[in-house]
Amino acid sequence: MIGIYLFILLVIVQRLIEVVIAKRNARWIKSQGGYETGSEHYRLMIATHVFFFLSLIIEVTLKEYSFAGWSLIPLTVFLLAQIARVWALSSLGRFWNTRIMILPGAKVIAKGPYRFVRHPNYVVVITEIAMLPLIFQAYWTAIVFTIINALVLSIRIKEEEAALNKATDYRNVFAKRSRFMPKYEE
Repeated sequence: MIGIYLFILLVIVQRLIEVVIAKRNARWIKSQGGYETGSEHYRLMIATHVFFFLSLIIEVTLKEYSFAGWSLIPLTVFLLAQIARVWALSSLGRFWNTRIMILPGAKVIAKGPYRFVRHPNYVVVITEIAMLPLIFQAYWTAIVFTIINALVLSIRIKEEEAALNKATDYRNVFAKRSRFMPKYEE
């Protein structure tokens, strides 16, 4: 069980480091004349992630976990999502944030995974929230928080895209890209 808790703790630490980076990036964007939008739902997003980890820890603690061979599948998908996360965040650089930070007139980033989809980082988050609990057979956490996350992201993405469309060239740059799945044109 210690190994499970350490693995979950490592993911939590990763999220906390990301919050520190996001705060630094937000200060930079504001120093360039940018602003935040959508702060009303930000607490909901934070609460979703906090309760996700609490639920995961509780479910793993109450359930007698035994490693199943198929657990390697969600583990592999989760680890691949971590690579995709680093790719997405590094592609955005200082523009990446956990908040919706807008810099009017900024050129929209369309490199890295953003060449294929509009929201690769949300694809990563969706994948993580589904896969991390499945590694430990925490089925209820996977089901409940996948649904909650979908609801939160439906609010978040609508707000984010509206703000980006209003203040940047987002609509033109991403007109032919879907939100989550690459489009293959012949």
